[in-house]
Amino acid sequence: MKVLHVITSLAAGGAERQLAALLRHTDMPCEVATLTDTGREAGVAALGVPVHSLRMRGNRDVSAVGRLVTLMREGRYDVVHTHLYRACVYGRFAARLAGVPAIVATEHSLCTSHIEGRPKNASIRALYRASERVGHLTVAVSRAVADRLAEWGVRRVHVVPNGIDAAAFAFDPEARRARRAAYGIPADAFVIGGLGRLVRSKRFDVLLSALGGLPSAWLLLVGEGPARPILEALARYNGVADRVVITGEVPDVPAHLAAMDVLAAPAEEETFGLAVLEGLAAGLPVLHAACPSLDELPPGAAPGARRVAPGHTSFRAELCALAQSDPVRLPPPPAVAHYDIRRHVGALTSLYAHVLTRGPLPSYQPDLSGPLGPLGPLGSPEPP
Repeated sequence: MKVLHVITSLAAGGAERQLAALLRHTDMPCEVATLTDTGREAGVAALGVPVHSLRMRGNRDVSAVGRLVTLMREGRYDVVHTHLYRACVYGRFAARLAGVPAIVATEHSLCTSHIEGRPKNASIRALYRASERVGHLTVAVSRAVADRLAEWGVRRVHVVPNGIDAAAFAFDPEARRARRAAYGIPADAFVIGGLGRLVRSKRFDVLLSALGGLPSAWLLLVGEGPARPILEALARYNGVADRVVITGEVPDVPAHLAAMDVLAAPAEEETFGLAVLEGLAAGLPVLHAACPSLDELPPGAAPGARRVAPGHTSFRAELCALAQSDPVRLPPPPAVAHYDIRRHVGALTSLYAHVLTRGPLPSYQPDLSGPLGPLGPLGSPEPP
């Protein structure tokens, strides 16, 4: 099977990191089309994957559909797999016009009130539904996302959780020393970490508030996004700017996790919780307000993770308690093994074959696959 992945951009968000991990571990011939050029294409191209940039001039640049159709016809792809809202809308219409045999979309970022930071409204929902009808299957990264899609009236849904390459996140003490030195963080400082797009919904302001009660602690925020100026201003207002490092996009997330002593994820709603899994793979204790990837596993699958009530008070208390203890590195828990990237790739490969040979999957049902255990099934297609 020859696959074209269509994604809005290759900026370093969770969906983009997930696509890069998939490309590293698949044996299928793949190419990538990006709607916008962000300068990150070289990282994927270095994997030996051809990258085509559509260079869209804005959200309403409908000429991109024609360019996608031409690319798809010339490439003679068996599967077009789209990622993120704009790519799903443009990519599914283009794939249908190009006559691609299998059209699959992954929904990474559908929350209760917004999709990729956009407030959910009638026009966004209508456009999403219209494009969904011309595709064959929508992949949800968690049961929580599948339930939200069902509420939107999307029926051809199958759950394939995100995957993680645990070996890539193994703790490296030299990387810890190097990253701390590069940012001027003392070797013995207690470092609170945050990982993800800098958007309001991630609630990284909670960590800035907590830092005010920890006079010797540092905050290392790994990511980029529109909320960065707000966070920088808040750090100055709280008098903690000299102990806050905001890295922007980085190519070496595991090395930055090595520099942390705890990963904190204060977002009140998530679609999967990839950063939490990455923190656990790096051996960090993790505090999280929401994490569907752990909620959908049996109790005890992630002993290093602790759910914290959303808000400033709860996270400040938990971080203060951790700061009083010695730094620890924990073995990756069963949850990390359950979400192994190779199982993710295998499940997607099976879905591609299913669509190509048997047509769309049955309607999504909330209880379609039963309880998931650390060694249980991972989103495999239903039997005929």
